[in-house]
Order: sequence, then structure tokens, then C-alpha cells
Amino acid sequence: MMASSVIDTDTDTTATATRGRRPGRPSHGGSGPLERITVNLVARAARALQRVAELTGDSRTDSINRAIQVYAYVVEIDANGGAVYVRESEGSELQRLKMF
Repeated sequence: MMASSVIDTDTDTTATATRGRRPGRPSHGGSGPLERITVNLVARAARALQRVAELTGDSRTDSINRAIQVYAYVVEIDANGGAVYVRESEGSELQRLKMF
């Protein structure tokens, strides 16, 4: 059985989430009401979420919101016949991003 973590995106409140956040970062990008969703994460995804939150200073909720928006953008590019390339470090070769 796969290990999983459960993240309730509504429990990561703005009051707690703003600690460590970079100045000027909004708590969420949308206008209007928020939708509460419970997400089950495998251990690898939970570690990745923790890492991105640490790197950016964003809350887990904001990190999940941004990740979904980036994923939708990449999927749309792929659906339209485009491609996304990444450079892992300065001076390295561009590599096509492959989505599974």
C-alpha cells in the first residue's frame, strides 16, 4: 500500500501562512470565495509540497494553488502541440519537460 498524507487546504490559514512569506505576496490569487478541497498526497508529493513551501515562504495552500495553475498551463501548451523546456542550472543544456 502506498503511504499518503492528507492535506486539508482550508486548515492552512492566512494567519499562520504569512509567517516567513516573502513581502508583498498575496495569500491567494483569486478574487471571490475559496473552495475547500481535501487532497490525499503520496509521501513523495507531501515532501515536495513541504520543500516548495520552505523554498518560497508560501503556505501549503498557496503552493498547491500555484502548482495546479502551472500544471494546467503546461497541459494546455502540450494539448496545443507546444513544448516546455527547462534549464536545470546556469550553463546547462535546455531539456524538454516531460509530463507523465
